[in-house]
Amino acid sequence: MGTIIRLSAEPTRTRLLMTQGPKDIGKLILPRVESVHPRAATTLLEGLSLFLGERLSVVLCVDDRSPGSELCLLDGLGYGAASLFYDVGVAARLPPRERRAARALRLADSDFRDLRQLTLEGVE
Repeated sequence: MGTIIRLSAEPTRTRLLMTQGPKDIGKLILPRVESVHPRAATTLLEGLSLFLGERLSVVLCVDDRSPGSELCLLDGLGYGAASLFYDVGVAARLPPRERRAARALRLADSDFRDLRQLTLEGVE
């Protein structure tokens, strides 16, 4: 299983969660994006990739108030950037009102927790 980095750029801070499979291997609370060097996020991810010896999967969590574009992890069209060290995907964080509305639209009997616990052997 590869390492997944979830980055959430928020107005007051930047959070990073690093996981390998179901296990959390690192949690960071960093300063807000506006106060850091433009290459800080890319350099951090490159260093983590080298330290772990693998290419990272990065999920950049953003919403309409998020300063996520200032992390320099997006291409010119707003899609996640890729490098030798990592691939970036973008995940939209819904505001609380929309999260409640999405929960109301769930299918009946849509609890898939038992399936989430299954692992696929030999699939990478």
